[in-house]
Amino acid sequence: MVRLLASFVAVMLLTQCSYASAGEYGNKDEAMAMVERVKEMFVRDGADQTFKAVSDKSTTNFHDRDLYPFIYDLRGNCVAHGARPALIGKNLLDLKDQDGKYLIREMIDIANGSGSGWVNYKWPNPINNKIEDKTSYIEKMDDYFVGVGVYRE
Repeated sequence: MVRLLASFVAVMLLTQCSYASAGEYGNKDEAMAMVERVKEMFVRDGADQTFKAVSDKSTTNFHDRDLYPFIYDLRGNCVAHGARPALIGKNLLDLKDQDGKYLIREMIDIANGSGSGWVNYKWPNPINNKIEDKTSYIEKMDDYFVGVGVYRE
């Protein structure tokens, strides 16, 4: 009986921990919704205001836990980045992740192909600065693409 009770308590604690940690990180649905908010602002307010809002960490509509948008033109130039403003203005077409994947090229291929989709790669997590597995949802937005990613366990 004691073992059964101990097992039950352990399961309950693990369940509570998984719910708590799930709330600390964004999910795929939230990433896709953020992409849509960026696209709506782009149509409503134009490129310059959208780029500024995406890059401003105080804009809570575009910064939620580990979720943030990034925008590149279709030549690989970063025009807005919610977590790493030092990338803005740089051409990252030849950027490779730790595994040698040309992630910006793949994102451009998706934007020019189907117009939307997911890309898996490795990227620094802004919460802990560790290189982690990430998947980003990409959508074409005129002569740009916007993406928002989630870190994968």
